[in-house]
Amino acid sequence: MSLKKHPTGDYSFVPGIAPYSCGVIANDGFEVVHVTLRTMVGWRKGFELIDSFLSNAARPHASLCAMSLRCPKPFTFQGFNEFNSAYAAILKDWGVFVDGVNPVARTHIAPRLVPPTEPSLYAFAFTRPIANGYVPTFVVAGAGELPEGILQRDGIIELENTSPAGLRIKAEFVMDLMEQRLQKLGTSWDAVNRTNVYAAHPCDDIIQNLINPRIGKAGLFGVTWHDSRPPIEDIEFEMDVRGVVSEIML
Repeated sequence: MSLKKHPTGDYSFVPGIAPYSCGVIANDGFEVVHVTLRTMVGWRKGFELIDSFLSNAARPHASLCAMSLRCPKPFTFQGFNEFNSAYAAILKDWGVFVDGVNPVARTHIAPRLVPPTEPSLYAFAFTRPIANGYVPTFVVAGAGELPEGILQRDGIIELENTSPAGLRIKAEFVMDLMEQRLQKLGTSWDAVNRTNVYAAHPCDDIIQNLINPRIGKAGLFGVTWHDSRPPIEDIEFEMDVRGVVSEIML
């Protein structure tokens, strides 16, 4: 899918699937600001928190462009779809959708350390005006080893293969997805300053010998490995990336 401009959100996005887009990038004159919560809150209360935050920042609901969620454990595919239905309904009610398409990028992870007791808001991103000089800022949504547009177990790359060789194939596939999404957003690894890896498997070899050689200047900022599971059972390796100037800890 090609880049599509949000009519009122001050960003453009690459359409993805029903629950989320593949990524977002701020329009000229605006920036994407990433906000991380010091303490996670249940996802419904999270929307209330975002509503209050955006109101105080004098920004509309449509400026919400990315979400990062955490869940107690990976969903089944059916459970994931059921959650997404309720989640997307709020974004629709907020008037965020564009021509029936969800423009908000998302990462959804099941941390093994300090997991929440319910699906919870971990972070979000929004757009705001910038006074001087446009620097492209963006968020690429999380992706595991599933082809774009597919949410079915039999689509998982190297299904049930968690050997070092299998994990490398999965990681190579996800790296390709990250690069394709960056290209569709009109940017590249050179503009990335946060690279996240989510897996419950040792990732030293993958980071050192697969990811680092491919990310170029983004390597200056390192790669962060999270001891976590992707949000759906049987998916083993996930990544997301972003390039932002402003980070807020709320």
